[in-house]
Amino acid sequence: MKRSRKRLLLILFLPIWLALVFTAVNLIHPRVGRLRDHNPELTAFQKHRLDQWAKQGAKRHITSRWRPLSRISPSLVEAVLIAEDDGFWAHAGFDWEAMREAMVKNWKKKTLRYGGSTITQQLAKNLYLSPSRSLVRKLREAILAWRLERALSKKRILEIYLNVVEWGDGIFGAEAAAGHYYGKSASRLSPPEAARLAAILPMPRRYTRSSFHRSRYLDERVATIMDVMRRRGLVPEGDPPAMSPFLRTAF
Repeated sequence: MKRSRKRLLLILFLPIWLALVFTAVNLIHPRVGRLRDHNPELTAFQKHRLDQWAKQGAKRHITSRWRPLSRISPSLVEAVLIAEDDGFWAHAGFDWEAMREAMVKNWKKKTLRYGGSTITQQLAKNLYLSPSRSLVRKLREAILAWRLERALSKKRILEIYLNVVEWGDGIFGAEAAAGHYYGKSASRLSPPEAARLAAILPMPRRYTRSSFHRSRYLDERVATIMDVMRRRGLVPEGDPPAMSPFLRTAF
């Protein structure tokens, strides 16, 4: 009887013990604090692409050129925030309303497709995790996002994100994206160009260089982003793009 009781207690407490170990490991590793003054080298997403190409026998390479926030067009910064995480400056890493809406959609469609992820969560995924949509990966993403918000400033999180996010197959970061799609530096992007780059972020590998410029869906997304930018006074008629108060001290 005692042996059966011990076995039952072990079965009951094993999930709790495993959860505690899982949380403890992700609270210690990786060392996110290092990102305060060190730029990331090869991200998990970049390694994933390299592995995919190797399995396909394709001789390809990652295109990425680091640029500080001060050398990225304010229009692109604002467009990305509007398109991907409009509450970025206010939240502590999680947009609970967006997550609730995503959970409802996932429940109705019986999928894990919708995540309601913030830029901080996306950065955690890009830096350290895989593109899989498993529940375990989402839990790791949440812990890492929490850690990033406490270790780094908002501007640093945004700077890293804009330099490592995927903007096409093998195209990573704002500078590489601006060069690939427009043949110019990220610092010289106009508001409409910036809005178009922001518009493809949910599905960056869906578009080729040609289809990027000829997509009705992207046209509609660009119009929506530009409308928000105009209403907020970020694109005054005939003037250079305005800058939000949050970014002024970064340039």
